[in-house]
Amino acid sequence: MIDKRVGSLAAALAGIADEATVMVGGFGSVGQPDALIEALIEQGARALTIIANNTGSGRTGLARLMEAGRVRRIICSYPRSAGSVVFEELFRAGRIELEVVPQGTLAERIRAAGAGIGAFYTPTGFGTRLSEGKETREIGGRQHVLEYALHADVALIEAWRSDRWGNCVYRESGRNFNAVMAAAAALTIVQTCHLAELGDLDPEAIATPGIFVNRVVHVPDGIAGAAS
Repeated sequence: MIDKRVGSLAAALAGIADEATVMVGGFGSVGQPDALIEALIEQGARALTIIANNTGSGRTGLARLMEAGRVRRIICSYPRSAGSVVFEELFRAGRIELEVVPQGTLAERIRAAGAGIGAFYTPTGFGTRLSEGKETREIGGRQHVLEYALHADVALIEAWRSDRWGNCVYRESGRNFNAVMAAAAALTIVQTCHLAELGDLDPEAIATPGIFVNRVVHVPDGIAGAAS
């Protein structure tokens, strides 16, 4: 019987190593797996490379992971946004590395990893500092930049509903980045707000098939610590 559910957040995060590359889903704070992030802080992995849409807000969630000194490098589209105080403090102090990727390119690099595509050309960023040192090619009379797929050791995902096979349904903008990240990691861990019985999920609404998911932990309505 396939059952990917685990009984605690600690069990969900077991085995994540120092220096791992970790994707963190969500669009800003919407759809961000805060309970898994808190559990990762407790788990203790260090020198992480984080791939996310932004660098977090305030001093909770992703920002708290950075403030705890666990992040060596972050790859994101929006390093500065409302409330990104922790990242700005760390970056000015030289305590964190940054790679900025345009948002569409970031999404496509992650999607490419899940689809088995090694690299692709895009016109985005050509002629700017973001293309320095990268291969370029003229295609259709327009210059393009070669971008490589972004793989991760671990993806931390928040789903609105999931079943024991790991099939996931997302809610509104919570789908942004969660779905593509779930397919791009060697180990995908899902915190789900609601657990569904097999067959209850509308197949047309499933954005992440369970084949991409390794562990599912129930965190009712996204409450951090609910499954700890």
